[in-house]
Amino acid sequence: MDINSPITELSGVGEKRAALYKKLNIFTVGDLLCHYPRSYIDYSSPVSIAESQLNEHSVIKARVIKKIPAARIRQGLVIYKVVVTDDSDNMTIVLYNNRFAYEALSEGEEYIFSGKVTGNLLRREMNTPIFIKASEPQKLRPVYSLTEGLTSNMVITNVTQALDSVDEIAFADHIPHFIRQKYSLAAFEYSLRNIHFPADSNIAEAAKKRLAFDELLTLQLGMFLMKSRSRTLTGCKMSGGGGLMKEFQSGLPFELTLAQVRASEEIIADMCRDYPMNRLVQGDVGSGKTAVAAAAALFAQKNGCQTALMAPTEILARQHYKTLTDLLAPHGVKVCCLTGSLTPKQRKVLGEQIANGEFDVITGTHALISGSTEFKRLGLVIMDEQHRFGVNQRARLAEKGENPHRLVMSATPIPRTLALIIYGDLDISVLDELPKGRRKIETFAVTDKLRSRACGFVKKQIDEGRQAYIVCPMIEEGESELVSAKGYAEKLAKGEFNGYTIGILHGKMSSQEKDEVMGRFKSGEIQLLVATTVVEVGVDVPNASVIMIENAERFGLSQLHQLRGRVGRGQYQSYCILVAGAVNDEIRERLKIMTETSDGFKISEYDLKLRGAGDFFGERQHGLPEMRIADAAADRELISKAQNAAKDIMEESPDLSKFPLLKSDIDRMFSSGAAEAL
Repeated sequence: MDINSPITELSGVGEKRAALYKKLNIFTVGDLLCHYPRSYIDYSSPVSIAESQLNEHSVIKARVIKKIPAARIRQGLVIYKVVVTDDSDNMTIVLYNNRFAYEALSEGEEYIFSGKVTGNLLRREMNTPIFIKASEPQKLRPVYSLTEGLTSNMVITNVTQALDSVDEIAFADHIPHFIRQKYSLAAFEYSLRNIHFPADSNIAEAAKKRLAFDELLTLQLGMFLMKSRSRTLTGCKMSGGGGLMKEFQSGLPFELTLAQVRASEEIIADMCRDYPMNRLVQGDVGSGKTAVAAAAALFAQKNGCQTALMAPTEILARQHYKTLTDLLAPHGVKVCCLTGSLTPKQRKVLGEQIANGEFDVITGTHALISGSTEFKRLGLVIMDEQHRFGVNQRARLAEKGENPHRLVMSATPIPRTLALIIYGDLDISVLDELPKGRRKIETFAVTDKLRSRACGFVKKQIDEGRQAYIVCPMIEEGESELVSAKGYAEKLAKGEFNGYTIGILHGKMSSQEKDEVMGRFKSGEIQLLVATTVVEVGVDVPNASVIMIENAERFGLSQLHQLRGRVGRGQYQSYCILVAGAVNDEIRERLKIMTETSDGFKISEYDLKLRGAGDFFGERQHGLPEMRIADAAADRELISKAQNAAKDIMEESPDLSKFPLLKSDIDRMFSSGAAEAL
């Protein structure tokens, strides 16, 4: 049987079960073999019924002594009870609507049950346990992600059949022998069989390590190939960057940080090479990424090249226009802003000026990539928050020049190991210090019992002439964002903030409506902005000095840090108030981190450990190809090894022609377009 054979070729898998597998994205026999267990139940060390702890999970070996007839409690609910004993005590097994499990238990037979023990000192019960026959040799049993109608036993049966039926080629080892030897990796066939049915936990761990390594290696090799494919000669090789930073700093009203200087020098060196730069500048909120972009744009202008900076919204594009104008005007660099809100006449005139080379730096939105927009000599493309753009949009902007240099800016602090996965095709510059004189945002975590006092503090700030954000509670399932934001704003307007000018910002608004509200807030017309989590990243409102975040316990720490960055952008001391609706030890610990540090990288490391990579990004935000078994939070040492192994393999065969099986793995991983945002 081929691994690409449809799942229906397995015995017992008809159209009905195939439809259930489809919900888990399992279509072929190969998909099933890669549906790895999420955990295991260890039946090897049972405790006696008498020793089991109430309300704790236990594994108990016992013999069936009595099967009680089924009891129909009400329409749709049938309860089955089975009495078991291990001679130390008796216990009742309770099954709900599960005739199959009830009939599988035979009087006089011995089984091992796994489940939560309930009852009291005189009576023990275990509801809906998972069980195996005590005579079964396999004591470590896989637990799979399931969907309603599909049981673990069904998956186990089908996986067993698949392992026994697939062609030998399915077990071919794609990783070269010298790599397996260097990194002490188990053989692929051994790992695939033992990830599903290991004899013990050590074997399961060895299998998991090997299969996770496969995924991480494939991802890294794919990134390296993407990088090498872009290494066609640039039409904008630059030179003469020696005294540029000194000249640039002479026109600034502030002193650059060492991190800004280092990043700028790395960019200048990149732009002097034969191949186009492909670099990420990753910095925390307020770390000064725009100043680094300005230095790069100045260098491009010195070399007779134009720079295009693309932002996801008009308000951000206009903000970049103002900032870059302030930074570059002393050096004679001309800056303009091209957005969709310009009139046809304005756009035509500006388009002609850009095409004639009258402007050196052009900030804008999607208008930059329209067919009518032409540049005289586009040498540098800068993307702000690149994950907000599709791969085609980025490519279309780059096509406006002759393989221009590319610079990506991100204000999302990401642990370096994870950044190397996500941005593996980019060189990375990290801005890990804040400009001098920037005040720390004072952060307080309070329970909702102190909400009225917190609101009083917000009002005091507004009364002193400042502005404020209140981030409304996370949206409950089934509740529309529109109703939530409006309802919450109305409640505040009638209560604590009666008489204040309140604006609303939520995800159901169009881009134009969001821009209009943020524009009014920035101009000071709105005193209090009630928003959901769509508050724009990067928008400067220097007069906003306080943000209050409701139900803070429901947010990831990295998201709280991003929201906190909406304030602290002006001369005033700023504050962040985290209001927790529910509190336990874990929530206290998480919010304590927020009050103790303002370092986004430390927060992101903690957040990654706490939530794992999947939840860290949410909704697969950065387009990271799906990992079936590798965990970027737990496998960081393995990530480093996979990166080194990928370099070894690329040195051996830069186009991977010597390793066709690995090449096919890469094509498969990237074929779905999952990595579009890379």
